Amino acid sequence: MADIREQAKRIHDRLTGVAPSQALLDAMVADITASNGGANASAGAGHGVAAALRAIDNGDGDEFYSVTLKNMATPWTNRDQTVFAPLNDYTATYIGMVRDELDLREMLYADIIYTANTGNAAVQAANIPAYSNSNNRHYEQFENSGLSFSDPNVLARGTQSSVTGLAAPAGVMTTRGAAKSFFVLGTNRAMFRFTLMSQLCVDLEQVHDITLVPDRIRQDVTRSPGGDSTAFLNGCVGCHNGMDPLTQAFAYYNYNDPDGNPDTDDGSLEYTPGVVQPKYLINEANFTPGYITENDNWANYWREGQNRSLGWDPALSGSGTGAASMGMELAHSEAFAQCQVKKVFNTVCLRDADSTADVNKIDSMVTGFKANGYNLKQVFAETADYCMGE
Repeated sequence: MADIREQAKRIHDRLTGVAPSQALLDAMVADITASNGGANASAGAGHGVAAALRAIDNGDGDEFYSVTLKNMATPWTNRDQTVFAPLNDYTATYIGMVRDELDLREMLYADIIYTANTGNAAVQAANIPAYSNSNNRHYEQFENSGLSFSDPNVLARGTQSSVTGLAAPAGVMTTRGAAKSFFVLGTNRAMFRFTLMSQLCVDLEQVHDITLVPDRIRQDVTRSPGGDSTAFLNGCVGCHNGMDPLTQAFAYYNYNDPDGNPDTDDGSLEYTPGVVQPKYLINEANFTPGYITENDNWANYWREGQNRSLGWDPALSGSGTGAASMGMELAHSEAFAQCQVKKVFNTVCLRDADSTADVNKIDSMVTGFKANGYNLKQVFAETADYCMGE
């Protein structure tokens, strides 16, 4: 069991990755020892919560946002799932939403984006270029400038519809960073799969269910792979029968990559309202009786069968039009809330939940996360409090 000073330092180390100043450490110790849990603590919170919130927002530097959150989110933005990628509009938007204590569910459906405020004197002095739909220089230069992620006058909230001109925004899924990785080439199923992995913490193998109706599976999926129809009936169908009706929400999106090289920083997101992208109609000869995509209407077949366990919101209909409403379907699930809390636990505690106490704590934080307006910053603070004595 660590003493209070060691606990305070542990909180700061886990949240920021750097050691606190003497003055900050003294203030955090005072927070932990205060009989009321500290001025910044929420009702009923552990005494370490106040110290954690101080480390996040009243500390010596910007590392919680520029390092911890950036490194946590970056693997979600690329197919290699590597942390070694520059800041982009996906990661900046996630960081901003956590910083501003917004309803995190909106990251999958709101008209939102965070950019460097080019009207700010510090941003102008750093020569940060304006946001561009065709390159990432705005974010790369912002990251390299050393400017503050924690200052809302520097990293500012805006709307995709005004910043990028996109007519149908859907949170981070329609940022340029996400589109470059997951809407390029292919069939747009990648955007769904990687969003499922990063935001609901499940991959397709975990939602595989061969009992659902296969009527919305596209023509490009052969029903006899390798000449064996049982491979489809016992394998492929279990993913596509649920995935294809949901990915229809992306039918009007594409990423145009002029040189076809994913390693170069060029290209832009394309949205063609009312016109289904050709990628949805490719390889029709694989199974001509298969489903032909005619619009961006989607349906969630996973509301039936084993995947009801993902906890779909009964207040939503389970079907709709376009990416934003489909993103809301995902974000309002129980799986989304559990996933966010588990990712924070792993990041702060540096381990998976491995005891009954851990599981109970995660369950409690999920309940609090939902009751507290899906404010993830509070989850970070509570997790740091829980693990401060390890």
